[in-house]
Amino acid sequence: MKKKILTLLLILAIIPTTLVKADDKHKFQLSRQIKIINSVIKDLNLFYVDSIMPEIMITKGINAMLSNLDPYTQYYPKDKAEELKMMTTGKYAGIGSVIRFHTDKNTTVLSEPYEDMPAQKAGLKAGDVLISIDGKPVKGMSTDSVSDMLRGEPGTILTVEYERPGKKGISKVKIERESIALPAIPYYGLQENNTGFVQLNSFTDGCAKEMRRAIIDLKKQGATSFVIDLRSNGGGLLNEAVDIVNLFVPKGKVIVTTKGKTKQANEVYKTTNDPIDLNSPVAILVDGETASASEIVAGSLQDLDRAVIIGSRTYGKGLVQSTREITDGGYLKLTTARYYIPSGRCVQALDYSHVIDQGKTSRVPDSLTTVFYTAAGREVRDGGGIRPDVEPKSEELSTLLYYLMRDMAIFDFATEYTLKNGTIAPADSFEISDSDYEEFKKLLRSRNFSYDLISVKVLKDLKKAMEFEGFAEITKEEIASLEKKLQANLDHSLTHFEKDIRILVASEIVTRYYGQKGTIIYGLNKDTELKEAYSILGDEKRYKEILTPKSK
Repeated sequence: MKKKILTLLLILAIIPTTLVKADDKHKFQLSRQIKIINSVIKDLNLFYVDSIMPEIMITKGINAMLSNLDPYTQYYPKDKAEELKMMTTGKYAGIGSVIRFHTDKNTTVLSEPYEDMPAQKAGLKAGDVLISIDGKPVKGMSTDSVSDMLRGEPGTILTVEYERPGKKGISKVKIERESIALPAIPYYGLQENNTGFVQLNSFTDGCAKEMRRAIIDLKKQGATSFVIDLRSNGGGLLNEAVDIVNLFVPKGKVIVTTKGKTKQANEVYKTTNDPIDLNSPVAILVDGETASASEIVAGSLQDLDRAVIIGSRTYGKGLVQSTREITDGGYLKLTTARYYIPSGRCVQALDYSHVIDQGKTSRVPDSLTTVFYTAAGREVRDGGGIRPDVEPKSEELSTLLYYLMRDMAIFDFATEYTLKNGTIAPADSFEISDSDYEEFKKLLRSRNFSYDLISVKVLKDLKKAMEFEGFAEITKEEIASLEKKLQANLDHSLTHFEKDIRILVASEIVTRYYGQKGTIIYGLNKDTELKEAYSILGDEKRYKEILTPKSK
């Protein structure tokens, strides 16, 4: 016994020494590499044939270094710090409009001036082509560069020259920049079967309060169940996600646990307020772009059996970022922890620990994920995002639709449409007419619009494979026949995919008259996943069955 105790004491004495030595070695290596960097920069400054630009060189060097970690660890120099602020608060100072790069025109156009914001108040409209900002031409510039020029301090004036389709000449207007606060909830409303629908676009500062007001208002209107749409919501502030979950679950529940290298990174987040609804059925809509804080809300409500998750598997971002102010007013946003939701699982899908060794990230295969259990005992898994409880069959969209959007054909048609029509029907009932659709087809023909077929590419690959394997000669006639039949036929495609194309065209037109809110309202009646949510929420038996563990 004495020997065993002495052996144990010896092991315990050795471990700290080993750890100290390992830590000292790491610090020595870090210090050595920093000296190397300093030496390289000094020599470049002294001996390089031309003068170096330190700011550009160092910024590029930092970004290259961070690229070996994960895409969320980023450096924001002083002149880009405003971008970071906008990400967390949803606020910035500018003219208040979405902009897009128009490939055919090789310049930036306004695509959606926000209601009652400077651009709209100055008379600018969607489709206006930007010519110059404060006398500087913007042709050929990226939208990021143009966006930087449009932003500035509130109260400052900028001069914009623009060209409006259908109007001759260039117009000029002075615009006063204002503080722009983007709403986290662009729309909520009472829908069929007394279901309250809420579209949540981001987890910015104060969004939980917006959600609370929306839910209370919907309950006053008679809502007896709720749908929260988190599709394409890339996340944001962790504490806002916890507060939103708190609206539907009791006080004192553990929602998120974060684990990192430092003491500050290890935290437990609990609900701290009294909920406003513990019993109404809830459905959460998710998709492949639902990430981060959105996954905390969806995953926590799933783990606590408080909501039915509907849609497709989420993105799988189980990492937490913090910001640190560094020298000269810049910021470093870096990953400091992983988060774990109530069941104990982490939803991180990509393994960034092998980026440096392998040159690419690897996704956690389903076969290596671990089973966890919800509060009621339902099986859920870690890794690879949140798997929905219900996955409605989604329609595959044609490549034609992608090319139509990329070509700006739909955008330009909507611009022409607004020039001819002063008003349109309400957003929830608007549809384009048959004559409108014919005009759209004429526009495509006049532009010599063309697109590539996936089937043609696949056939080319098949042809190469058959040549490699010696089947080219005996299949020559069949391949030639297929090549002839698979020529892109625009008229055929415009008829075959007419329903989907009409929806895209009408949606763009509705945005011109009713903004983002109107676009959401227009899409409600055509949303198959939303209809599935209504069906489940209206069927108490089915709702409870989904939230009940399957018998073994």
